[in-house]
Amino acid sequence: MAGRAFIDLHCHTAASFDCLSRPRDVVRAAADRGLTHLVVSDHDRIDGALAARDAAPASLTVIIGEEVRTREGDLVCAFLERAIPPGLSAAETIAAAREQGGLVGIPHPFDRLRGSLLRDARMASLATLVDWVEVHNARLVGGGNERAASFAAEHDLAGVAVSDAHSVVEVGVAYSALDGDPSTPAGLLAALRAPGATLVAGRATYAVRLWTPVAKGIQRLRGNGRVRPAAVS
Repeated sequence: MAGRAFIDLHCHTAASFDCLSRPRDVVRAAADRGLTHLVVSDHDRIDGALAARDAAPASLTVIIGEEVRTREGDLVCAFLERAIPPGLSAAETIAAAREQGGLVGIPHPFDRLRGSLLRDARMASLATLVDWVEVHNARLVGGGNERAASFAAEHDLAGVAVSDAHSVVEVGVAYSALDGDPSTPAGLLAALRAPGATLVAGRATYAVRLWTPVAKGIQRLRGNGRVRPAAVS
């Protein structure tokens, strides 16, 4: 479908300490499963994202990102030109991304097992400084995604679905289907706010079984322009 994009805004490669997936394998899987855009956001570095961009097929746009460990919790930054060092405050990290023309999202905001920024209620003040919240992170269990969706609605923030893939089989198990071209910061912001934005929410624990239905859901959207693909849960 012309003008329809399928984007996973949070994905890791072997540049992350907790992932073994080679960048070329990640982008091949993303393209094979029908994604058009992929934010590679390794922990505290961008070399894996640069390698993924170099290896990506023509059908896939790789956006250089980074999952940055701030003093208060993690942030995902996208459209970066250089890595942002860990250990800054959340506000300083956001400012560093903005200096590069980048965008910022809050990953797995209420995950009890990871560096989740919104577990500290004081961090809600950052809602006006970021661009999206992960309202469905495929690796999050429990009620964290539901709390994230409520937070996004309360603060009028765009919500996204992401795989947070740490293995090739997880790539694209959750994604956002958008109208427009999210290849630039302005384009992504506009697409996230457009009425046709749709979230497809799979689970990493079922990734082996789910990735094929996810790919078919993408093809279905392309074929007939439905706003809502086949349910994946």
